[in-house]
Amino acid sequence: MPRDSTFFLSPEEEANLLRISRYTMEKWVRETKYPSEKEIESFSITPGIQEKSGVFVSLHKLGELRGCIGYITGTIPLFQAVIENTVNAASKDSRFPPVQEDELDMIGIEISVMTPLQPVDDINMIEVGRDGLVIEKGFHQGLLLPQVATEWGWDRKEFLEQTCRKAGLPADAYLKKDVRIFRFQARVFGEKRR
Repeated sequence: MPRDSTFFLSPEEEANLLRISRYTMEKWVRETKYPSEKEIESFSITPGIQEKSGVFVSLHKLGELRGCIGYITGTIPLFQAVIENTVNAASKDSRFPPVQEDELDMIGIEISVMTPLQPVDDINMIEVGRDGLVIEKGFHQGLLLPQVATEWGWDRKEFLEQTCRKAGLPADAYLKKDVRIFRFQARVFGEKRR
């Protein structure tokens, strides 16, 4: 049975994922290229970062969000998912223009490694600050990471409403029987940037 990489990543593995993400972002922004297999081999590819897990990469410029994209479920090794989503956050988040070379020194990277999704039958099970949310209805899906509710000072109701809005649904959609709600936890770690 695979270990739960969210809670078993060592501090060294977290630091290594951040180094891989930083290297990837700089290479992509400067050359529009992914790191080669040989370049990736220069990093320590330990068993922990080869686990398959949902993961999001968030970029912050001077404290403000600059891009955030991820995979909800783990289908590829964690280090590869970090590489792909670093590029996605830097160049494919439709809310922002692609990151430019002159911004690189101002951008900090945060990685959120997710636990598997857990269905929510009772919204009182949701704990703000611990849980992230996914809300689904038909083709609509919205996800907010656990730290978002804390950063904005939301209570449970506001967190549910904002996740509905992220999914393109009415704010009270979480009350409807045909809407599915999931929660997850995340191991969140990032670079210390000036």
